[in-house]
Amino acid sequence: MILVEGGQFVKIELINPNNNSNAANVPFLQKGLFSWKAKAYSPPLSLCMIAAYSPETCEISITDECVTPIDFEKRIDLVGITAYTNNAPRAYEIADAYRQRGVPVVMGGIHASTLPEEALEHCEAVVIGEAEGMWQRVVKDFSNGGLQRVYRNEDFVSLENLPIPRRDLLRPDDYVTVNTVQTSRGCPHNCSFCSVTRFNGRQYRFRPVRDVIGEIESLPSRNVFIIDDNIYSQRKRTRELFKAMIPLNLRWGSQCTISIARDPETLELAVKSGCIGFAIGLESFSKDSLEGAHKRFNDPELFHRDIEIIKSYGLMIWGSFVLGFDEDDQDGLEHTIHMANTSKLDFACFNFLTPLPGTVIWDRFRKEGRLLDKQWTDYNMSHLVFRPAKVTGPLLERMVRKAWLEFYAVKVLVKRLGFSLGKVRFFIWLVNLALCFYTRKRLRWTWKKNQ
Repeated sequence: MILVEGGQFVKIELINPNNNSNAANVPFLQKGLFSWKAKAYSPPLSLCMIAAYSPETCEISITDECVTPIDFEKRIDLVGITAYTNNAPRAYEIADAYRQRGVPVVMGGIHASTLPEEALEHCEAVVIGEAEGMWQRVVKDFSNGGLQRVYRNEDFVSLENLPIPRRDLLRPDDYVTVNTVQTSRGCPHNCSFCSVTRFNGRQYRFRPVRDVIGEIESLPSRNVFIIDDNIYSQRKRTRELFKAMIPLNLRWGSQCTISIARDPETLELAVKSGCIGFAIGLESFSKDSLEGAHKRFNDPELFHRDIEIIKSYGLMIWGSFVLGFDEDDQDGLEHTIHMANTSKLDFACFNFLTPLPGTVIWDRFRKEGRLLDKQWTDYNMSHLVFRPAKVTGPLLERMVRKAWLEFYAVKVLVKRLGFSLGKVRFFIWLVNLALCFYTRKRLRWTWKKNQ
């Protein structure tokens, strides 16, 4: 039994800090057309997993500051905080507030794992890398009065027999969906702007299909989002998973690469298993930019064809683009915007290239003295935080703005989406019109905020 002074159970609070991209921080999203009960899309699954690893003799609670305020007066013995880069400053504020009250703090997540020395200025201990195996040691050491400064997994953990995340510690109405599931970790690619390989390794690791199916069956709804960085990571395993999902009568989506378009058998299985669409990182219509980003497996000359193939199966596509690669000149940026507008993508987002700590471009830009902004809150892919190579900063900002405004312009929507009957097409049109409104409001709000 894990006890503290006085014979009480250890009370642990796990916290997900708020971030400046959260809908609750954008005033116009809380009224009018965008008024909804949910305050965030999905919960911090990692904290639900950590809660599942905690001994039964601990009293665990989760506070997601994106949807509810933190009660600093609540009696807590130990606090665990996870953070991405853009909410790290808020994580540090929370940690400092608890330590002033005499409550020890443990930090983890991708930012603390990449910059542990920085994190240790605000906490008693840092967990570097994946928490499996380490969190149990943290709780044991704390209960024995010997909390270490650093906990690090020397190897990437096995994904067999993972516990079911403690979703019961959440308030479902706070989220669009609490039904997020992870089936794999890692990636063999090393895209220059991506931190996945730094945190989860350069090899795919898979959960046994039977474990994934068991977790999905435990969910309260058949609407599921699979949060893998790439659900189409290994053809044989992907097909095995999709076949096992067919009897579950799901409606699900995930992220994958555009290369799934060249695999009709897997696409057919995806549809049969209930897939409604994919988020796909296209990044750029410039071959030079993709090669510079170490994403040579994307062929922009095939994008339009591949998009139409995937959509012919009745699947929606959310395309993601990154603007500001070193190879991007003005003509290249104009080309990417034009090709995105003339594609048949259902939805798209256009992000600034962002040198997150631990990525290839972070290391290179830092050595070259090209990082212009040291405020972690701006590292959210909506701000320019470095000096571009072939265009000026103001020009790149105008191009990102142009990309959003043109893609969600009504005249472009008509050409891109066309008109057809059916609930799915009506839904796509409705969301695009909402994004058309949202984009203009958000850009005006952001511009006023930065003045």
